Amino acid sequence: MNTLEPGIEPVELGDRTTPLHTRSSNDDATDRQLKLLIGLVVVLAVGVTTLGVLHAVATRAAIPNPLVLILIYAISVISFRIKIVIRVGSNQSGYTWVDVPVMVGLVLVPVPWVILCVGAGMATVRILNRADPLRAAFVVAKEVLVIGAAGATMLLLGAQPSVDHPQASITAIVVAYLVSWLVDDLVFYPVIAVASRQTIRKLYRNDLGEQVIFRAATLATVVYIIEVLVLGASLVMLAFVPILVGCLYLWRLRRLRTQQERDSWRQLADTTDELSSVDLNQVLHIGAAQGAKLFSAAEVEIDLTASGVDRVVRAGTDGVLYDGPGPRKFDSDLSITTELETRDRSYQAGALVLDFDGKVKLTEFEQYKLKTFASALCTAIRNAAAYAELQRISEQNAYDAAHDPLTGLANRRELYERAEEYFAGRTEDGVVALLLIDLNHFKEVNDTLGHAAGDAVLREVAHRLDDAAAPGDLVARLGGDEFAVLLVNLITPALATHRAEQMLSSLETTLEVEGMQITVEAAGGIALAPGSGGINELMRRADIAMYQAKRAGQPTATYAHAQDTADVERLMLGGELQRAVAEREFVVDFQPIVDLGSGEVISAEALARWQHPEYGYLTPMQFLETVERSGQLPAFADAVLDQALAASGVWREAGFDLPIAVNVSPRSLLDSRFPATVLTRLASHAVPPDRLVLELSETLTISQLDTVGRALDELREAGVRLALDDFGTGVSPLSVLSHIPVNQLKIDRGFITATETSSEAAAVIRSTVDLARSLHLAVIAVGVESEPQRHALWELGCVAGQGHLFARPMSSIRLLGALQRGSGGRPGALAAALHDEGSVVRMPRRRASGSGRTTG
Repeated sequence: MNTLEPGIEPVELGDRTTPLHTRSSNDDATDRQLKLLIGLVVVLAVGVTTLGVLHAVATRAAIPNPLVLILIYAISVISFRIKIVIRVGSNQSGYTWVDVPVMVGLVLVPVPWVILCVGAGMATVRILNRADPLRAAFVVAKEVLVIGAAGATMLLLGAQPSVDHPQASITAIVVAYLVSWLVDDLVFYPVIAVASRQTIRKLYRNDLGEQVIFRAATLATVVYIIEVLVLGASLVMLAFVPILVGCLYLWRLRRLRTQQERDSWRQLADTTDELSSVDLNQVLHIGAAQGAKLFSAAEVEIDLTASGVDRVVRAGTDGVLYDGPGPRKFDSDLSITTELETRDRSYQAGALVLDFDGKVKLTEFEQYKLKTFASALCTAIRNAAAYAELQRISEQNAYDAAHDPLTGLANRRELYERAEEYFAGRTEDGVVALLLIDLNHFKEVNDTLGHAAGDAVLREVAHRLDDAAAPGDLVARLGGDEFAVLLVNLITPALATHRAEQMLSSLETTLEVEGMQITVEAAGGIALAPGSGGINELMRRADIAMYQAKRAGQPTATYAHAQDTADVERLMLGGELQRAVAEREFVVDFQPIVDLGSGEVISAEALARWQHPEYGYLTPMQFLETVERSGQLPAFADAVLDQALAASGVWREAGFDLPIAVNVSPRSLLDSRFPATVLTRLASHAVPPDRLVLELSETLTISQLDTVGRALDELREAGVRLALDDFGTGVSPLSVLSHIPVNQLKIDRGFITATETSSEAAAVIRSTVDLARSLHLAVIAVGVESEPQRHALWELGCVAGQGHLFARPMSSIRLLGALQRGSGGRPGALAAALHDEGSVVRMPRRRASGSGRTTG
């Protein structure tokens, strides 16, 4: 009997074919065991053949009719050569009927001649099939043992083989066949168990039910043929044999189909579980290999080109054969193609191609199974692709959060985190130092060649510093033209100076920008990691050393306590910043912004002050740069914003709903957490976002604008308004306006002071007002000190201003009192109106169509 299980590569031994799940040709231990068992079978077969020959000689058995021997040989060849194959869709099963000529031959001729004829027939088939010699030897030897056992049993039960007068009872035939079955199993299962690495019990239990039915049918066929021959009935009766075989075929077909459907659902469920992976490569490899097993295909191909991905994965039951770009290999009548799409057809991943050795037509059940498998595979591909995209975005976000977008170097955050790891003792970087680098006269590059050229210089400087860094060193851009290098694995402190000089020397070679040769000069400050104070202290010391190098006109300087005398105030302030934030020493004063025509307060600007216990009232000019370099900027900015919004709430409750303007450092906008902090503060004080104005300096570089753009867009979309401070002092105000979506322009106080005496200053103000009007922006003049300045600004079209003419910066309580007292009996006004109430004012043509508040 020959059994071929669907979807599994078979190993054919004897008249059976059985699955070989894990056998490897490279497994030496298994090969040795197989050779030992097959050798034992061959030796036993030689012994049985020898005994049969000796028995024939001793009994002087006559030589049978040669035609009968040739007939047995021919039927043996046919029975081995031509198998009855049953195909169900893409799966097939088959069996041989060699037992029939063997048992009939034992009734007609002596055992040795049956062994000779059948063995010769099997050897002939093996030679024609070019079978492996070891397997061929086993097949012939096994059959010799089976024939010998059956023949000996018949002789013991009194059977006398003869062509003319055969004498064999039905009992003898049945018992002999059962003995041959037993010997066949005793020889076959140990060998196949070793080859497939399964237990004999498991193999036998899987085959027992089918074997019993099939053996019984074969035995009935044998008995039927012998009875016809012995009883001398008409040979026409042999025509019933095909009917019996046909019944067997139909039974086997139905059983195979039932078993196939049951196994298919189990295999499909197992395969679907294996596809639940987030690795796209694993999904494609499992899908192709398991698809070949599920549908007994020679090869399976997954083609993703239809989804825009030039990739084809091809696999057989042994594993992946190809993974790379297309084109598709299979496109013939021997292939079956189905689309890889979800059940609702909302997503299509490509195509699934099954390639068979012969032409196959799938049953309705298998077509449904193929659709189910393709849908599951498509879903797995989509999930894996989505996970890969999420992972890519996460990695990109993590990279963006740690790197400067202009140069690709690490940013301030990454530098701080790396340094904190050292101070926390989580690294083995040896002695660590910080090199702080500032480019000399970089502003002149921007002013002369423009911001695009300045950005090109920054990128080239970053590239050179990164190339000159030693392995393990971290090169970072802190913002603007300031760079930092964390020097690690220093054997001695003196090595820090050597490395710093090497890095700065890499900048000495001229670089070409827009066809011009430019020389970059830089100053570097070196500080060895202190025993306490962390990264903030390290940064502070390197900053001091850098300014010492600038003053001395040297390329580098190393921090030393003895040289701190020139920077005592900076050192003191830097060391006390953390305490000042914690104890709320930073306070906020407010300067009102007034409608120049009516004198009414329309908003207020928050101005930070430091109430230092020793130095008294300090302005931002005295401490802001130190704050920005200390790492305390986020806490400082949050404290100022908190007080400003709290004051706004107090004014609103008193009936004065004034927008509040707060200055923002460009370094704050480089912090990705800043927008969320602002929106959180607005919500906590219940202040509408449109009542907050964030003032930005026009001295921002284009590279900074590209970086802070995301933060500004997020704040603008939430409703927060933006103002551009010190307008007119930068090199390219139009380029700044194209990058920042502002609502207000604040004219620098230098132009206001010169308004009365300088026609150029008046022209700048007039052009600024015209520009703002065309862009629908409000204009505010800063530093209004006198009534003539107020009148001049009003005539030029500027409708709002702030300065000492109206009020100096004051606390929120004092400003509230001033608003309540008002001017001229008008609450909320701090100056008399330019024109009496009710009078007719002829607007200058330049202001006639403008926007803004006017009072007639």
